[in-house]
Amino acid sequence: MDMGLTPPVLEAWSMFLAEMCTIYRVFLVKITKMQETGEKSSEKSLLPEDQKLFDTINNNDALLLKALLSEKPQNVNILDENNMTLLQHAAYKGNKDLVQILLDQGAEVTLCQHQHNYTALHFGALSGNPDVCLLLLEAGAKSTDTNSVGRTPSQMAAFVGHHNCVAVINNYVPKQDVECYKHTDSKTTPTLPSFLLDSFHKFIMQTNVHPIKVVMNIYSFVGLQDHLDEVKRVLESMREREMNRGPETNEVMSFKFHYLGYIVGEIRKLKDRQAAKKETAVEDEKKTDITEAFARKLLKPGKDDNLDFMDAFLKECIREFPFRESTLFRQMVTTLSGTQAPSALYVVNSVINGQRGFIDQIPHCNTCGEEKPAKKCSKCKVVQYCDRNCQRLHWTWHKKSCARLSPEAGVDNNKPNKEVDSSELQDFLSKN
Repeated sequence: MDMGLTPPVLEAWSMFLAEMCTIYRVFLVKITKMQETGEKSSEKSLLPEDQKLFDTINNNDALLLKALLSEKPQNVNILDENNMTLLQHAAYKGNKDLVQILLDQGAEVTLCQHQHNYTALHFGALSGNPDVCLLLLEAGAKSTDTNSVGRTPSQMAAFVGHHNCVAVINNYVPKQDVECYKHTDSKTTPTLPSFLLDSFHKFIMQTNVHPIKVVMNIYSFVGLQDHLDEVKRVLESMREREMNRGPETNEVMSFKFHYLGYIVGEIRKLKDRQAAKKETAVEDEKKTDITEAFARKLLKPGKDDNLDFMDAFLKECIREFPFRESTLFRQMVTTLSGTQAPSALYVVNSVINGQRGFIDQIPHCNTCGEEKPAKKCSKCKVVQYCDRNCQRLHWTWHKKSCARLSPEAGVDNNKPNKEVDSSELQDFLSKN
């Protein structure tokens, strides 16, 4: 597939992978040896009570750690023989409970005297636990810190294949960047009601950018659906702000805010159209499910079962990105206009969350794109969903191809996913 990568770029990328492979392999062997054998990098020795804290973390014993720290006040920012903090060890273990306990006890998330400059966030990213990465970011960890070879936490996570960590780190927005819209003296700067701040903050940090999931979140995060105009204006303001940071300009986040604002605007238009067509109370009641109406349009299969309408919708969103001279916009246009171009959804997801290999091999919900869905259609055993609501939104189109897909199920029949009963779904739809 042509992704717009020229031979020099491919060569540079190959060299980078080879370099990172060597660095990570040496680093992993070294730190594993330190933890298992107690190898020391200095003459420094620990007090018995301090050593017990490190041993407790290496044993993943959150209950004992909490008990030890509750017995008497202790310095949780101590360093071991390798100049690693308790928090760095806990992050490397990928243990959310350990990290939370240490942060509650005042552990400094930015403290780093590691010989290779691996911060707690670097270790969290290497652990593969996105919840740990989020905890550290919320505590003040810097996603731009680099190790001794100039790699950020998200770059290290991407190298070892922890793409969920990459997405969390790259999509993180500090709470203060949102709180500034709560009160403003400027007549041109949009404002958000105070009660919307938490919902809005979660909304802009979502990592699943499938348009159906975005709409689901609009209706699941408290208050957003009733303040679409305010939400859209703030997103547009944040889009402009990210492009006017000087050396810290972030084209990716600017596009993400544009993307979310574009979908919010479409939902607003859809609500206005439904209100204009209101005729009877009964008819209006049937039309209030905006998510279903939006999903029915975007999930409509076209030629060869491709989602042509969704592709056109997302291409129009990209086309309306106002910063046409930006490198990001040019890359997206080049990719989409090339031969054997990928889908617009793939391009949008790659831009926001980073490229990843073998994405087609990862099972995902056929409605909202969530990875590793819990259930599948009970008849064809091919199409997978998060839950009954996702199947309900997709049922209009899937019921036409369910029987055709059934003989092709093959090995999918052996997957452990729980089944969604189609007859149960039909009964549910007839009653609602």
